[in-house]
Amino acid sequence: MENRVLPANFEERLITLARDASSAILDIYETDFYVETKTDSSPLTLADTAAHKIIVKGLRELTPDIPIISEEAVLPEFSERSKWPMYWLVDPLDGTKEFVNRNGEFTVNIALIAENVPLVGVVCVPVQDRTYVGNTSTMDARVYGAAGERQVKSRRFSEKPTEIKVVASRSHVSNELRAYLKSIDEIFSGVETISMGSSLKLCALADAEADIYPRLGPTSEWDIAAAHAVLVAAGGQIYVSDGSPLTYNMKEDILNPNFIAVGDSSFSWAESLPAFPGS
Repeated sequence: MENRVLPANFEERLITLARDASSAILDIYETDFYVETKTDSSPLTLADTAAHKIIVKGLRELTPDIPIISEEAVLPEFSERSKWPMYWLVDPLDGTKEFVNRNGEFTVNIALIAENVPLVGVVCVPVQDRTYVGNTSTMDARVYGAAGERQVKSRRFSEKPTEIKVVASRSHVSNELRAYLKSIDEIFSGVETISMGSSLKLCALADAEADIYPRLGPTSEWDIAAAHAVLVAAGGQIYVSDGSPLTYNMKEDILNPNFIAVGDSSFSWAESLPAFPGS
């Protein structure tokens, strides 16, 4: 990794930055806001752009030499960004559909990517006043909220469980995913499926609230990078169809392949779960 010295207490400063963006989002959340439609048919609100401006300004002040990719900005050409050893990857408001539907399941996401994997991630849940932080170099994940601070650890297994909790997208459920979830039901005696929006699904794995999250549908790298760092630091991982960990900034587009996220990366899920589509 290129030797870049990060500012002292930079994680605390990232938390403050994510909370500042969250405050701006909540100010708009309480109003009768207008919803635009982007070229990819996804919704866009003033909250997305307000959070983007706050985060980008703060990151430029914090680390002026580290480039930034944000969902609400033009994606740099791959010929340029492929040379970056380290960069910020930001989704100012993940779960805009949840924001529009006012169900509270939206997040602010800031990730630091180094050598194509998440190094640090901050996920703030504005409505719940809760912030997750994960550092994969120290393998430390924490959550901060009204009740204080505590360490986050995923659920671990010493042998194949009979009961598992599966988290799935609230807004994106394909027929392929329904079939895969049905095949999981046929293997385990007890399967509880929890529907949830945004990067909260990965945080649920990190915080031992669920065990696996199969994603058979489109996501972008900025959707999951911050929560990916939290998950890895808590003991989990995200795998693609060939069984390798998900990586970032390796191709022209920024779309993720289908993946399965697990809370316990030390457990052999490949031997216990149905074959993942495409594997």
